[in-house]
Amino acid sequence: MTDGRPLTARPAGRHALLVELRDAEHTAAFHAEVLRRRAAGALPPVTEVVPGARTVLLDGVPDPDALARRVADWQVPPVADDTGAVVEIPVRYDGPDLADVAALWGVGPDEVGALHRSHTYRVAFCGFAPGFGYLTGLPPRLHVPRRSTPRTRVPAGAVALAGPYSAVYPRATPGGWQLIGTMPDPRPLWDPARERAALLTPGTRVRFVTADGTTADGTCAGPGTGTGTGTETGSGDDPTAGTSPEAGA
Repeated sequence: MTDGRPLTARPAGRHALLVELRDAEHTAAFHAEVLRRRAAGALPPVTEVVPGARTVLLDGVPDPDALARRVADWQVPPVADDTGAVVEIPVRYDGPDLADVAALWGVGPDEVGALHRSHTYRVAFCGFAPGFGYLTGLPPRLHVPRRSTPRTRVPAGAVALAGPYSAVYPRATPGGWQLIGTMPDPRPLWDPARERAALLTPGTRVRFVTADGTTADGTCAGPGTGTGTGTETGSGDDPTAGTSPEAGA
């Protein structure tokens, strides 16, 4: 967006509205506001809400033009840091790019895990592969570039970094992100037999713990967490696992 407005809304086909936001922070806030208004019955019927890196698609809208005029006048508050379900992801910090990331961060390889675990992340959007969530929350000083040469195969469970995002690969695929660790059992990330197939859905908060359950401050995680599978606490606001073609992995 180049006109300085907080959002631009335009019809996408006959029954969808594409809302373009200024940045990831505004996108997360708008997405949360859509869910809040829908839950309160203050939103026209919407079949699906799909956030992206800087867009939110509202599908199944009876009158996209009318909704575009409405959203232009919304007052959208920032997303509170303590809202949304929390999922804890156990990690072994044994990735092949650990030394490279440590050099970029200016720390020793044994310090990467503690730094990575010291932040709480939020799923901004999903895409690339089923169950692949793009997690925001790394401060700018810890952003790293993608690898200059992508790998033809990244194993399932690889914990990775690229640009402002962190992620966990739910299945083996090609990929160009920096690999810093491994989730011992990535099967919970995508389970088609589960009512909500994706463990990481837009708006969900994510914390990384060591595979033995140790948190960033060296204490043990609470009961039922850090056991080798992703563990969810709290209740999420969005049952939709959105997808986005806007970023690769």
